[in-house]
Amino acid sequence: MALLLHPVYELYQKNNTAFCSSLQVAHEFGKLHKNVIADIRNLDCSEDFRQLNFQPSSYHNEQNKKQPMYLMTRDGFMFLVMGYRGRKAATIKEAIIQRFNDMEAFIRDYLLTKDDFPAFTQAIMDAHQEPKNYHYSNEYNMINRIVLGMDAKHFRKTHGIQEAKSIRPFLSDDQSKAIKKLQLEDIRLLYRGLDYEARKIFLEAVFLNIQEGRLHA
Repeated sequence: MALLLHPVYELYQKNNTAFCSSLQVAHEFGKLHKNVIADIRNLDCSEDFRQLNFQPSSYHNEQNKKQPMYLMTRDGFMFLVMGYRGRKAATIKEAIIQRFNDMEAFIRDYLLTKDDFPAFTQAIMDAHQEPKNYHYSNEYNMINRIVLGMDAKHFRKTHGIQEAKSIRPFLSDDQSKAIKKLQLEDIRLLYRGLDYEARKIFLEAVFLNIQEGRLHA
């Protein structure tokens, strides 16, 4: 799987793992990138930890010259920045850790959707020339918001459900049937080529009909 940058969380994703880059760390902490690279190379960690949590990579600078950078996991990021001090640094650490939390929850939701309803994920894949993981979560969360009034992340939080668990066992029979009905309708709309807003409006109307008894889930 190619390396993808999630536009909301501004973190990279590869093989269902979230990464930030040394460039991001340099930018957000106000450091020279060469100094962040030096910090990573001088870390007093085991070689096994380094290989698991720091992935050598590269980027092209403004002169289009290839330059080294590192991609790091949450653990790698935490190991690197634990020595960065000051109130501003603490605020930045908290913000990036929250982005890791959100990105990891997003990846879990994507995997659960893929396992729960493969025909739905196939339709989403077919609807995009270069499907990204967030295309799946956008559809999944749109339907959850219509039926449940919230996305899966907030449903778990509201009902005290572990982050890694599917919400399906915690839904009522009516909720499960409505979600399945909307997913089937969304498959049809995706293959018709309707855009996101048009699909949302149509699915909201379908759910309203279900609620008012004019359509069976």
